[in-house]
Amino acid sequence: MRIPYVFLGAFLAIVQSAYAEVAPPPVLKPLTRQAQAAQLSAQFLTRYSYRPIPLDDTLSARVMDRFIKSLDPDRMLFLQADIDGFMSDRSEIDNAIERKDLKIPFAIFNAYEQRVVDRMNYARDLLKQDFDFRAQENYSVLRDKEPWPQSEAESNELWRKRVKSDWLRLKLGGKTDAAIRETLDKRYENRLERAYKFKSDDVFQSFMDAYSTSIDPHTDYFGAAASADFNVSMKLSLFGIGAVLQERDDYTTIRELVPGGPAQLSGSLSVGDRITGVGQGKDGAIKEVVGTRLDEVVQMIRGKKGSVVRLDILPADAGADGTHRIISLVRDKISLDKQAARKAVLSVKAGDAARKIGIITLPVFYEDFEAKRKGDKDYKSASRDVAKLLDELKQEKVDSVLIDLRNNGGGSLDEAIDLTGLFIGNDPVVQQRSSNGKIEVKSAEFAAPVWTGPMGVLINRGSASASEIFAAAIQDYGRGVIVGEPSFGKGTVQTVIDLDRIVRNSKPEFGELKVTIAQFFRVNGGTTQLRGVKPDISLPGLSDPTSFGETSYDNALPWAQIKPANYAPDDTVKTLLPTLQSRHDARVKGDPDFQRLLQDIADLKAQREKGVVSLNETERRKEATARKNRFKARAQASDGEDPGGDDGLEADERSLSAAIAIENARKKAKDVLLDEAAAILADETDLQEHVGEAATKQWGNANGK
Repeated sequence: MRIPYVFLGAFLAIVQSAYAEVAPPPVLKPLTRQAQAAQLSAQFLTRYSYRPIPLDDTLSARVMDRFIKSLDPDRMLFLQADIDGFMSDRSEIDNAIERKDLKIPFAIFNAYEQRVVDRMNYARDLLKQDFDFRAQENYSVLRDKEPWPQSEAESNELWRKRVKSDWLRLKLGGKTDAAIRETLDKRYENRLERAYKFKSDDVFQSFMDAYSTSIDPHTDYFGAAASADFNVSMKLSLFGIGAVLQERDDYTTIRELVPGGPAQLSGSLSVGDRITGVGQGKDGAIKEVVGTRLDEVVQMIRGKKGSVVRLDILPADAGADGTHRIISLVRDKISLDKQAARKAVLSVKAGDAARKIGIITLPVFYEDFEAKRKGDKDYKSASRDVAKLLDELKQEKVDSVLIDLRNNGGGSLDEAIDLTGLFIGNDPVVQQRSSNGKIEVKSAEFAAPVWTGPMGVLINRGSASASEIFAAAIQDYGRGVIVGEPSFGKGTVQTVIDLDRIVRNSKPEFGELKVTIAQFFRVNGGTTQLRGVKPDISLPGLSDPTSFGETSYDNALPWAQIKPANYAPDDTVKTLLPTLQSRHDARVKGDPDFQRLLQDIADLKAQREKGVVSLNETERRKEATARKNRFKARAQASDGEDPGGDDGLEADERSLSAAIAIENARKKAKDVLLDEAAAILADETDLQEHVGEAATKQWGNANGK
């Protein structure tokens, strides 16, 4: 085996000499537990995956390619010489994992760190000069398939255009040259500083991500931090102080206070306050956290329910030398209600009547597995929450219910089945085929549906997995109308394996594996794999299907089909679809908001296909003026606000108040697609009523009534 770290060590020495005044980033080394975790993961992935793939030279090469791509997706950092050096060991990763030797990925990551330092310092040096924006130059914004720079001179030219592009955006946003220099210098400095904060676990997580997704797109590895975040996302709760934190200029800043949480109830904290130190217990020493990574500060603040955490606070309105204050908070259970199911009611005109459409938005199929296992009667669950909301909507006498699953990437399989049961009862929902070919038909355990009225589902490209199970079942039974974009196309089932539990570790060291163990099929026998759920009524979307969705993965499972389950579809919705489609077409043709959305989508697609931006100021100003005029006319036509143009700033470069204002404006913006989906459901309700009236009349005539 050739040892890449010998070559890279010599290379790094050359780079460091070119920037002698800059301290090199830390040289990260693999830990024993990481090598053990990698080997143990390999044993599981080669034996128990739905599609077992041997850890051999072929897979080794795939892992290497994915790892490098994850570090430098736009090919802006490494040189071709770096890549050539890495490739000499492209087929050695399998042997290294078996020997519990992770020097290869760590050597690559160390080279990546140095390249980041090198390029950020070069970018900052470029800010000392002026740029000629009269020149006819273009900058490529899509470089994932471009060759790596062949030389340092070629890399320098690439970064010159990158910095010039950043500068021009700020210039077009109205910034002065002095302000642009200050903004960009801070931006590049922040990226530079992040290179010095990487730790061994970051390298290992990145490498294991590359390994696991080389098996299939939805197999994942969770280190300790990633595992904790995954559990929080499923429970929708954690023990802490109830504050949303954000890193701003080396400070951990309070972005939002969770209503009813310890931080909000204390009355001692405000949005914008900065946490400069954290202490444990009533008397524990306070550790300074200025410049500390946000995830590390979060871990220090979280803790056991009822325990005390002390915070050193620099108030939002105080300068860097302002007076600090120390506050003590008792940790409590925090519910993440923003990710929970929520409802709204829209009044929509359909025919001669106004229809009340109940909207239930579900961001994720959450379930507190641990609380359920322990027998907690009030455990957090998506289907249980939706059932309560349906009861409330019944009380509000809505005519129809729309389940909004846009950008819902899935979650618990059981929750998808139970949610479907709320609308179809205990009929089959999904078929699951394991790796041994055994097929199991799964049904909800509801004696009768909770909602029997008209309903529909709104999906987009971000609706995946559990969302697709639900939407597919509703479609196959003809239970409701499916509206939106074709969904993601994920038709596989995963389970989480606790590696520490397998080897009986007393404390978490090895992490967890999310392994694909089965493929699910619709009750009609098809699968959503690759093809997704095709809506009955199509709506436009902003996503690029070539880069987002199952079809964008080179190692996705193929589409397949099995025998249909024993189910009885209803063709009522199917017979209504031609009329629903014609009403939809007529409505959106005369809807200026919908037509403007189509224009925005067309513009975005054109820019995406173009792949380059001009660095000529005159050309860019013409584009910006045209865009601004279009938005201004739109705002005047709809009595809304002109959102303004691109200010060239990144999210954390705006003031906190400005960032919050932008976020609030987006929340208040008209949701054109949701409004149209509600209108389609109003039409569905109207048509079903007419069908029912006609059927009743026909029955009456036949019986002499």
